[in-house]
Amino acid sequence: MEPWNKSTVSEFILVGFPTLYKYGSFLFLCLLLVYILTIAFNVIIFVLVRLDSRLHTPMYFFISILSILEIWYTAVTIPKMLTNLLVPRKSISFNSCLLQTYFFHSLGASECYLLTTMAYDRYLAICHPLHYPSIMTSKMTIKLAAACFTLGFLCPITEVILISRLPFCGSNEIQHIFCDFPPLLSLACTDTSVNVLADFIINSFIILVTFAFIIISYIRIIFSIFKIRTSDGRIKAFSTCVSHLTVVLLFFSCIVFMYVRLTKSYSLYYDRVLAVIYSVFTPILNPIIYSLRNKDIREAFKHKIERVGI
Repeated sequence: MEPWNKSTVSEFILVGFPTLYKYGSFLFLCLLLVYILTIAFNVIIFVLVRLDSRLHTPMYFFISILSILEIWYTAVTIPKMLTNLLVPRKSISFNSCLLQTYFFHSLGASECYLLTTMAYDRYLAICHPLHYPSIMTSKMTIKLAAACFTLGFLCPITEVILISRLPFCGSNEIQHIFCDFPPLLSLACTDTSVNVLADFIINSFIILVTFAFIIISYIRIIFSIFKIRTSDGRIKAFSTCVSHLTVVLLFFSCIVFMYVRLTKSYSLYYDRVLAVIYSVFTPILNPIIYSLRNKDIREAFKHKIERVGI
């Protein structure tokens, strides 16, 4: 197999938002601040879960794994985006572009599976509380987390292999803020119907199947909550799900419109705006949502601050 010899393109130019580059320094500072806060917030949640014994439960274990995943997820794209805001030539090598695409989709798929696992955890805790401790053991949570990453990193391999074999002999300007399958396919100087079909099937399986599983889980959760006799009990049961459900809707609402489509044509500006939302803002919103909506995390943070005397 010789995936590279068909292409005369050795590097790509990431076009991004050309009209905004005159504000490059200001945008760099804004994006850098968001990136630092994203890392800080997610590290805080991970450390809190690890250090506070009251948070040593399956639900918080998965939240801590999500925090680590978000750090990796942003590391794939944001550092290069920061560099491109300052340098005049916004280039990326062919191999680096494919690697960025692979890791971006691998971590995105892993997040889909992890959010599904978290929905399953809430389903067991609320619908089958008596069996929950015996099913969701420490070993089981580790196995589920490992399965999420294993499946996530296996899913995009076919897409990367297919796109690596395409000839790129025309324009090398990617109309996007980072390397991704749709804008790369638009640059190939050959028929890409096989690639488009493969992307649609793989993305549909990852996104739609996991999202459907989450929705089914929450439908059953809602029915179980309605059976609880006291209003306090219903509120307490549903409060453990609100943060997760908010994160799910925020994440899936963007990627469904972005990746589940049977065409290689797309709105360039629309996709770039969506990319900013799910690659930059979602990772920083997730820890904020969990900290604002979760009483245990807020109390754990307050307790640690009081211990260090701040």
